[in-house]
This record gives sequence, C-alpha cells and structure tokens, in this order.
Amino acid sequence: MSETLTTLPEGVRVGDERLIKLTPGAGDKALALLAREASGAFLRVAITGGGCNGLSYKLKFTPEPKRGDILVTSAGVPVLVDSKSALYVKGTELDYSTKLVGGGFKFSNPNAKASCSCGESFSL
Repeated sequence: MSETLTTLPEGVRVGDERLIKLTPGAGDKALALLAREASGAFLRVAITGGGCNGLSYKLKFTPEPKRGDILVTSAGVPVLVDSKSALYVKGTELDYSTKLVGGGFKFSNPNAKASCSCGESFSL
C-alpha cells in the first residue's frame, strides 16, 4: 500500500469507527486486495440506488480522496465514505467470510430495515 496522507485535501474530513468499522478479517482481506490490485491506496465504500431492495453497497479502490469524503482508518485500512453514503452506513460493520457458499465481504448495517438474501442490497 502507498504511504498515508500526512495532510488531507481540502474538504476531506477525518471520521472514526462509529461511521464504519472493519473486522480484522475484513481488514486483512482489504489490505491484501489493495496490495494485489495496486489501483489505489484507499477502499471506497459507497451506497448507490439499485439491487432488489433499493440500495446497494459498492466497494472499490481509489487512489485519492475527493472533496466531501470522510476518511476512517479501521483495521489498518484507509476507508473513504462520501458524505451522502455516510448517512446510510453510519454504525455499519464490514466483515469478510471465507466460506465457499456465501463468502466474501458482508455488511452489518443497523440502519437497514430489510436486506436481500445475498446481502448486497438493503432498504431503510
């Protein structure tokens, strides 16, 4: 992973794990993927419209923060959440499962009133 930012770009705030928290397993997997993919130093968590319940989680690697982002470091991973998505993910825990069936990143969102069986979409 590339070096950590010493000063944040204008309009980027620092948050804490009350916004989003990665479990040690999710942190280890995200760090391994960051190193392997080499497409950015940050894990971006975003909420988009879509999925069977109306809202979907999106994970991607990005090289730098954008204005309006909130930077949270959790389990050693620099995580970016845009201010609009922050309203939906507050209090969310991101875990990683190695199970053959149903494995992968799993979101535990206390704000979700319903979620689909695959765990990739939810509604409020």
